[in-house]
Amino acid sequence: MDRKRTIRLAIALGVAVLLAGALVYTSFDAATEARQPSQLLAAANPGKSYELTGKVAAGSVDRGGGVLHFRVRDRAGQASVPVRYRGTIPDPFREGREVIVKGRLREGVFVAEKDSLVTKCPSKFTKEHSS
Repeated sequence: MDRKRTIRLAIALGVAVLLAGALVYTSFDAATEARQPSQLLAAANPGKSYELTGKVAAGSVDRGGGVLHFRVRDRAGQASVPVRYRGTIPDPFREGREVIVKGRLREGVFVAEKDSLVTKCPSKFTKEHSS
């Protein structure tokens, strides 16, 4: 009888280790990678999900037909990617604001997942320059 308990315990522990390993593998494999437009354009894999981060380009916002079109540009550069987004638009969304949006690059357009747009608020604390 003790041998049967030992075998059951070993099997249960083995299954638990396999399940834990599978969970860790899938959580890392499914994670999205944050990219600025220049990084996304240089090395995006078709069909892979990414988080696009950067600033909303001036003059690029167009709302119509339930779809928001805009461009995200690098924070410190000129590279930009057009974005097509459906879903809730955060109140602070506007040109020049930093955003993060999840989605996939398809034929040169970043197709965002519904309701994945997040705006980053500018810091309320800035260093004051002494004169």
